[in-house]
Amino acid sequence: MNINNENNLSNKKIVYDLTPFSHLDYPNQLSCIVWFTGCNMRCDYCYNTDIVFSKKGTHCLTDIIEFLETRVGLLDAVVLSGGEATSHYIKKFCIKIKKLGFKIKLDTNGVNFTTINELVDLNLLDYIALDYKAPSYKFRKTTHNNQFYLFEKTLNYLLKKKCNFEVRTTVHNDLLDESDVNFIIYDLVQKGYKGTYFIQEFLYTKNTIKNLMSPKRLFNKSLLTKKLNIVYR
Repeated sequence: MNINNENNLSNKKIVYDLTPFSHLDYPNQLSCIVWFTGCNMRCDYCYNTDIVFSKKGTHCLTDIIEFLETRVGLLDAVVLSGGEATSHYIKKFCIKIKKLGFKIKLDTNGVNFTTINELVDLNLLDYIALDYKAPSYKFRKTTHNNQFYLFEKTLNYLLKKKCNFEVRTTVHNDLLDESDVNFIIYDLVQKGYKGTYFIQEFLYTKNTIKNLMSPKRLFNKSLLTKKLNIVYR
């Protein structure tokens, strides 16, 4: 393969798996989910450990395009998830997806600002789910990544561009309590976010990164401010 050819995709197997059909992951769209290998975070509550620590997947991007060619007219969209999709070079992949007529949703932790900036500026993303992992003062402890400033840069950029995006937080009450979530809400409001704020409550599995058990106490939803519309998942 001539990697210098603008029309070619990498033949590296950077896709861990493909979910061929979903009606839950992209609002009001029938989609497939592309799960990219690897992640630049190690969130204590993460249950996708096989994906996060995987160095090689089962599919290359060409495999996914070939699959999508058989789904034209059957699916509406492609969800890029992981792991962290923006850890890989995906611009040409997104261009090919759009040429096939699909919408693209990106699930991201937001710290790869340069990649997200490029994809948005090229109008390659139709919807973004941005994970607000933790307040700045707990970000490194929760994610084992010290790049909150890049996440914040992405958030401010998406607000400035008036992108179609949602903000979501996964809550394990031993890691983030009600005051932490209120801090996030007030920060979003102060920055000008007016969308829905999604709270994803931790579900116990046996293979989280830190082998977390269920929280010692329940999250008290009544303690949260009403400054934003909150939906629990």
